[in-house]
Amino acid sequence: MPRPLRSTFPYGVYHLTSRGVDGRPIFMDDDDRLLFVQLLLRVAHRFGWMLHAYCLMGNHFHLIVECGQPALSKGMERLNGLHAAGFNARHGRVGHLFQHRYESRLIADDAYFEEACRYVYLNPVRVGLCTRPEVWPWSALRLSRRPRSAASVPACD
Repeated sequence: MPRPLRSTFPYGVYHLTSRGVDGRPIFMDDDDRLLFVQLLLRVAHRFGWMLHAYCLMGNHFHLIVECGQPALSKGMERLNGLHAAGFNARHGRVGHLFQHRYESRLIADDAYFEEACRYVYLNPVRVGLCTRPEVWPWSALRLSRRPRSAASVPACD
């Protein structure tokens, strides 16, 4: 039986999540996370996404993405596919990295947008990885709070 089609709307804002198979890690080290962030920025540029928030955990990630075109599924397919291929190559493994298709929730209003961003940024605090969300190194909140030069931002071509 085929999977049901996802409903996506042009110019929609979504809370997206992908999790590792059986709760296993999708990031083993900071190099995996850095490569993922670089890939995420390239995918966002290629598919016309506005990336509002992200947070990388050990066995999953959260994104808040606004689509400027109906390219959510293609972008997520590329993001997860390239990350899985790179992860498997780096760590000498084969097979699926992600448990299921990504989860997506349409964010329909400003109140839900604010709550979704708060949820994303507080994720590492809730599980005890840090005491304040702004110190977690693998979220857009941290990135937006530190000064950076143009050279420190990966190219998005």
